[in-house]
Amino acid sequence: MMTIFFIILAILVVLALFIIGIYNNLVKARQKVKNAWSQIEVQLQRRFDLIPNLVETVKGYMEHEKDVLEKVTELRSSWANANSVKEKAELDNALSSALKTIMAVSENYPDLKANQNFSELQNSLTETENKISFSRQFYNDTVTMYNTRLEVFPDNFVASLFHFTPESLFTVDSEEARKNVKVDFNK
Repeated sequence: MMTIFFIILAILVVLALFIIGIYNNLVKARQKVKNAWSQIEVQLQRRFDLIPNLVETVKGYMEHEKDVLEKVTELRSSWANANSVKEKAELDNALSSALKTIMAVSENYPDLKANQNFSELQNSLTETENKISFSRQFYNDTVTMYNTRLEVFPDNFVASLFHFTPESLFTVDSEEARKNVKVDFNK
């Protein structure tokens, strides 16, 4: 009788340790997702900090492209009001597109291209865009690993028991963001 009690107790202890291990791994995965999102926000903030300088530098040269400059400023301001990953992804994609337009249009202004401040800002933005791209990829990889853990056996039982929820991927949902930037120098 005592042996059966110890066997049942041992099974319960092993099962509890197993559940605790899965729970802790799910918490670690969720924290990695939060960290990956934070890395995107750090790079986006870096880009947002560069934008006012870029706008001021190109303002005098690009009189005909004021609408693009205003759109960049508006998108930068809208970021603070975005709440979800999807909203932020859409704003980020629109901002990337607008910045690409500025860089492409700058080709039509030789004096601007020769400006040292513009050249440095352009290099900084290019570097930041590359970091943002890498951060997005890392975030999506991390979210995919986390979401997969929520669906595979036996983690799915522990995840549902403790109300773990899937995270959203950073995606491009708009057809406009998927298109190449069109630049018309005939304005």
